Amino acid sequence: MTDWHDNMVDRPETDGAGYATGWTISGLTVLGAIVAVWLLGI
Repeated sequence: MTDWHDNMVDRPETDGAGYATGWTISGLTVLGAIVAVWLLGI
């Protein structure tokens, strides 16, 4: 009971390349959505 791991609970490694890449893609996606709404006036 004391030795379990859950991906939803355990914190990911914050110094990995995958972590940085994920945040970069997420950030660019959000910025792209904001710019698209702003330009298209949706």
